[in-house]
Amino acid sequence: MNMRQAFAGTVLELLAEDERLAVLLCDIGVWGFRQGFADHPGRVLNIGILEQATMGVAAGMSAAGLVPVVHSIAPFIVERAFEQLKIDFCYQGLGGNFVSVGASHDYAALGCTHHCPGDVGALKNLPGMEIVLPGCGEEFASLFRQAYANGHPTYFRLSETGNGATQPVEFGRMLVLRRGGKATVLALGPMLEPALAACEGQDVTLLYATTVVPFDAATLAANCPSGKVLLCEPYFGGALAPDILKALYPRPVLVDFAGQDTDFSRNYGKAREHDAILGLDADGIRQRLVRLIHAQ
Repeated sequence: MNMRQAFAGTVLELLAEDERLAVLLCDIGVWGFRQGFADHPGRVLNIGILEQATMGVAAGMSAAGLVPVVHSIAPFIVERAFEQLKIDFCYQGLGGNFVSVGASHDYAALGCTHHCPGDVGALKNLPGMEIVLPGCGEEFASLFRQAYANGHPTYFRLSETGNGATQPVEFGRMLVLRRGGKATVLALGPMLEPALAACEGQDVTLLYATTVVPFDAATLAANCPSGKVLLCEPYFGGALAPDILKALYPRPVLVDFAGQDTDFSRNYGKAREHDAILGLDADGIRQRLVRLIHAQ
């Protein structure tokens, strides 16, 4: 089950279970919710390519006691409607769910208009915004059920690629997958699979996080004996650097990033090919990890 299938299936189940839930589509995912239109008229709506206005409608629903779910491609739901997320939800202290597809460059061939490696970094600047990166469809289903009605604005970042195995994820908590002494690798969402391959044969700790905000500082602090951290992020690298430094303060820390440089992806090809070019595959992560282990 991929993440988009898990999203539609989970939300359709919750529509039948929770009368507060409402889904607002921006001309994306309409086919996947065809049964929702039939079973829950008035609670599943296609607003169209009007992302800013859709956020306003969703905020009104939230203020009236409903639990809105807004869905579109990442650059449209985050970058185009950023001000509405800031003012209508975060400033007003309203809860809602914002589920994107496309991730950084899943829509690789469509170019910059459909790429969004800056979404997590941007949303981390919105007070109160929670950010979730599931690693596969089953993890999305679990995390969404845990957090969708918690009263906070929450961003769920879906990707076309995912990890082969499902982990027992918990909202707001990291998992310790292995322990070692020479470095700590922190893998986020769909970066776990290449990170696992990169860590083979290395004396390192591997942590897995599906929640970016709130950040599980306690687990990182308890599992970083070396003071060396390799952060594996599937977007512009470094978004979690302040959180890592704060979690490990006042210890001296060396941090490196396996993430996309802050630049446009001008190559064509599939998402996995972009990952290889950007050093986000197992080979690229391993090179950075070895360099970090030997750094003084």
